[in-house]
Amino acid sequence: MTGTTTQPPTKAQLLELVAALGTAQWQDFAAAAARHGLTSVQAKLLAQLKGPVPMRGLATLLTCDASNVTGIVDRLEARGLVRREPDPADRRVKNVVATEEGHETIRRVRAEMQATHSALDALDEEERTALFGLLERLRPGLEHRA
Repeated sequence: MTGTTTQPPTKAQLLELVAALGTAQWQDFAAAAARHGLTSVQAKLLAQLKGPVPMRGLATLLTCDASNVTGIVDRLEARGLVRREPDPADRRVKNVVATEEGHETIRRVRAEMQATHSALDALDEEERTALFGLLERLRPGLEHRA
């Protein structure tokens, strides 16, 4: 062993790397979405629909005004990718639900993210498992923040 010691990365270095990875992943996602005739925001909304989500909840998830969500949902609904349904607990609330075609479209978008898939292919199974565990530990501190 040599006498050199490697310094652990600083938080700034880690944040810079995470930001670069996030930007690259977002660009890959946007390019795949565009191949399906979707804007990145339309695809992001579609990706949020694992179940019924109220319109106002989508505005929060997308960090935009509720009036913007209406236009996005209108365009996705016109393409048959989502539908609006009254909330069973409060019929004044409209939930947005992905149609089968909507679920299939976002599945294809994710599958076609070639740059992201190629980058992850550089990791072996053990490395992917370790990375997944680390990212899962970070997630609670980063999600659902005001």
